[in-house]
Amino acid sequence: MILSGLAHRFIASPNIEPRRNARSIDMLIVHYTGMPSAEAACAWLCNPQSGVSCHYMVCRDGLITQMVGEEMRAWHAGASFWAGETDTNSRSIGIEVDNPGHAWGYVDFPEAQMAAVISLMRDILSRHDIAQQCVLAHSDVAPGRKIDPGERFDWKRLSEEGIGHWVPPAAPDGSLLDGGETAELQQLLQDYGYGIEVTGQQDEQTRKVLDAFQRHFRQAKVDGLADRSTLETARCLVHSLRQRSSRP
Repeated sequence: MILSGLAHRFIASPNIEPRRNARSIDMLIVHYTGMPSAEAACAWLCNPQSGVSCHYMVCRDGLITQMVGEEMRAWHAGASFWAGETDTNSRSIGIEVDNPGHAWGYVDFPEAQMAAVISLMRDILSRHDIAQQCVLAHSDVAPGRKIDPGERFDWKRLSEEGIGHWVPPAAPDGSLLDGGETAELQQLLQDYGYGIEVTGQQDEQTRKVLDAFQRHFRQAKVDGLADRSTLETARCLVHSLRQRSSRP
């Protein structure tokens, strides 16, 4: 069993299985617990009736609980999609970050918790070949269905610590896109990995994906609208990724 030396305790969840098709780990997905307390979240993640689990949970005081060995498939992402892959659970490690979430009074993630998340991520990344653009939010892989860890999660801080892919977002100015620009934005998001069709229309699926994108990459304004700020941010993000991949 692959355990992290940073975990303060191990509480086994029964909701596990082998990774399907011998998939290697190449994604790290961040969630919030969305429950009133860490104790309630831990109990639910370890309840055989819940049908959910995760590899790690990080409490607000920085305590790290491991529930599933990294070699096993935890049930954390559910119905999801990224870069053509629908079984993200078989290729990912899931971290639940204790926060009541939008349903229970969404709050900032405290320093002790963020420091523990960063340390844990570094530990995981030291063992697995996970590209920076594959450190993702639950909402990125399940837009519309999930919104966690939400717009308060400090992706900028992670990037400053060398974790994840992020660029400074363009400031919102309220200007909306025409059909051609909307199609460009959809193509950029599809190229990055999001499950979106290029239609040139601001349809329901586009709004869901834009909401997810904004919660991760343009947190100052989350409205699901195809605007110039979101387009410019997506352009910079994809350009940065392409530059990185072209380096020898």
